[in-house]
Amino acid sequence: MTATMPTTARAPRRAKTKRSNILTIAMIAAAAYFLLPLFWLVVASSKTSADLFSTFGLWFSGDFHLFENIRLTLTHDDGVFLRWLWNTLLYAVAAAGGGALLAALAGYGFAKYRFKGNRTMFMVVLGAVMVPTTALAIPTYLVFSQIGLADTPWAIILPSLVNPFGLFLMRVYAESAVPDSLLEAARIDGASELRIFFQVVLRLLAPGFATVLLFALVHTWNNYFLPLIMLNDPELYPITVGLARWQGQAAAAGGASGDLVPLVVTGSLLSIIPLVIAFLFLQRYWQSGLVSGAVKQ
Repeated sequence: MTATMPTTARAPRRAKTKRSNILTIAMIAAAAYFLLPLFWLVVASSKTSADLFSTFGLWFSGDFHLFENIRLTLTHDDGVFLRWLWNTLLYAVAAAGGGALLAALAGYGFAKYRFKGNRTMFMVVLGAVMVPTTALAIPTYLVFSQIGLADTPWAIILPSLVNPFGLFLMRVYAESAVPDSLLEAARIDGASELRIFFQVVLRLLAPGFATVLLFALVHTWNNYFLPLIMLNDPELYPITVGLARWQGQAAAAGGASGDLVPLVVTGSLLSIIPLVIAFLFLQRYWQSGLVSGAVKQ
């Protein structure tokens, strides 16, 4: 009779993760580089006009004036800042939403439809990516002035709908995210092309759509040059042009309008809050896209 030795199961070894000190330091430096201006903005918004120029810039002063600065910013000049905030929200949402939808439609068309001139037209789009938007501002103003749309909200919304980079991004994403077999199955079931796009394709393109939407939102929200040459009515100004107007008034008046400087800083702080909220809201679509891309079909 042969004795059998008891076997003991070995616990699996945990994979040791190597942490690079150089990479950690680089990430900390990058985080500091991006967060330091935001921290300065919060600190500066809590100071009075005198403290802004007499105290250390990267720390709070003894007189915490943040809530008073917010109140003054929202009520100055009959609350015109709220009007500028509403204008910016209108321009950004309309332009970003419409531009992202057009980019998704065009990118899906370039990726999944074969037609004559497909490649040539897409190369033209790639060429348009290289053209700076500031170079098109003056010709755009002349065109809108001729058709009577200058100094109207359409002068900001319509040019912002054109997004060559978003189209390029959606085309690349649609090629890999939308399987041809799914489209063929939907067509066999009798679904129209528009129904396929809005009920099937758009759900698959959600991470890419959210990316283009956020890029367009940030671009339109921070746009300064186009509203500056298109708009003459202060009631139509976005936040960027409005705050620049306050800054110009403070610089022109010297010490007489020194109280406008804290309002400009506080207004800049308030203007980035909607962008932070939009990023936090759209981040879940990126996470879902990464998870779905990690699952092997």
